[in-house]
Amino acid sequence: MKSGIHQLVADQEKAQTGRLIAASVCAMIVSAAAVVLLGLSAWFLTASAIAGLAGSVVAMTFNYMIPSAMIRLLAVLRTAGRYGERVIGHDAALHALAKLRPQLFDNIARANPAVSLSLSSGETSSRLLQDVDAIQNRFVRLSAPWGAAAALIAGIVLCAFASPVTALSVGVIGGLYILVAITLAKIATEKAGRDTRISAGRFKHELTTLMAAAPELRAYGMTQKASTQILATSDLYESAQRRLSVGSGWQGLCQTLAMAVAVVAVFVTTANQSAPLMALALLGSVAVLDAAATLIGTLSHKGSIDAAMERLDPLVCSPAPVINEPLQSRITIGEHYVLRTRGRLGLSGPSGSGKTTFIEQLMHLRPAAAGTIRLDEYDLSEVSPQQARSLFSYAPQQAQFITGTVAQNLRLAAPKASDEELWSALEDACLASRILKSPQGLDMPLGENARYLSGGERRRLGLARAYLRHAPFLVLDEPTEGLDAVTETCIIERLDKRLKLTGQGLILISHRPAPLKVCHDIGMVKGRDSYGRVEIAVSANTENHSSICVV
Repeated sequence: MKSGIHQLVADQEKAQTGRLIAASVCAMIVSAAAVVLLGLSAWFLTASAIAGLAGSVVAMTFNYMIPSAMIRLLAVLRTAGRYGERVIGHDAALHALAKLRPQLFDNIARANPAVSLSLSSGETSSRLLQDVDAIQNRFVRLSAPWGAAAALIAGIVLCAFASPVTALSVGVIGGLYILVAITLAKIATEKAGRDTRISAGRFKHELTTLMAAAPELRAYGMTQKASTQILATSDLYESAQRRLSVGSGWQGLCQTLAMAVAVVAVFVTTANQSAPLMALALLGSVAVLDAAATLIGTLSHKGSIDAAMERLDPLVCSPAPVINEPLQSRITIGEHYVLRTRGRLGLSGPSGSGKTTFIEQLMHLRPAAAGTIRLDEYDLSEVSPQQARSLFSYAPQQAQFITGTVAQNLRLAAPKASDEELWSALEDACLASRILKSPQGLDMPLGENARYLSGGERRRLGLARAYLRHAPFLVLDEPTEGLDAVTETCIIERLDKRLKLTGQGLILISHRPAPLKVCHDIGMVKGRDSYGRVEIAVSANTENHSSICVV
């Protein structure tokens, strides 16, 4: 049974069955018409020349109307078939890719964190763009075997007019050429194609990683070393491409030798036939091998396509468990501590003790040990990432932003939010006055990852975005870190008012004491145990007791 990317591709092949069949029919028409056209043209030109040399009487009786009409018909069929094959084949491929890319992106978002978080932006981009484009070649070239088969059959039938032995010879030579070329493609181009695909991904990963660190590389004088690293991965890519080109050259040599053998065989087997029939068989056999070369060219891409499929397969995750009833917004941490809507839990502790790890586990951004966190009565592992994340609106320490405007970035959390709601969120994040200074207002461009804003302004923009999502719990990781005391006080006061208005629960991480004052319960994160679980001691501000939770 197929699974992963193979199942997704098979589903799209099934969905595009009509288009793929039409493209294959067009390919068969193109190949058969090309073979017959070349053979018939050779016969017609040779016969016409002989008739002309024989004198005016013979020339006047020579029937040139029917052959010339057939040649025109075949030329039209070949042109129309080629157009149809290209348009329909690419239409099927593009329809398939339009489904595959969103499916793969969705799978990356839903994948096991160990998989999705292990991919750099460059590697992810390479897989979603170049590797998926390689699969496009798979769809476009599915018609090639049918075209080669039609060409071989047409060539055998055509050469049979000259001699049955000639037809048999052309069939055997064409079949052997295809078998030898397939073997050669496997040896000479399959591994090179794989290496080209893999090295291209590594090159893009290396390039994007080092470009992201360009300011630091300049500051520490490491640009030369970075250039050397990039050139090293580039050399691997170019080496793989050269080996692929050499393999393609061997395939071309194989085709040339096959044509030479076919020409000799036709000369020998048609020695007693008329010149027009000999010409028909000669060019017909050459056309057969030329059409078969299309199939061989397709096989030279097999290694690249297989490597792309292998690289994409880990991104396709199995269906997540789905709870059929809505969650009631009750979080149980460890054995005793329960956080409900309107509850507020503050987490503090030494740097590296696991505060951020805990909330990332809560939202399926990292794997959590079974039995440590429950949503309602369900263990976190029984809840799909989408269901778990629907409970939370998250403002991380280092929020990421798209290259766009303030409004576009805010509406990632609430696509249908009005301008008034955006301004309200900016007010509560104490950022509205900064945006008002720009003539564009909410349409103010932010640059790549909001580089036109300061670090503190980016943090507050991430906070405003989290405010816009209507989730039961607001999760804030160091929301006031790096801010001055006045701005911090403003954010804390408005956060308290907003929570009272919305009725949301709160999970807040902070090293600073001021933000923790809005929390009802305080959890001291003590660190991780030998199994990587986070140990938290929670003391309730509203009640005179404390409890120990291991998560």
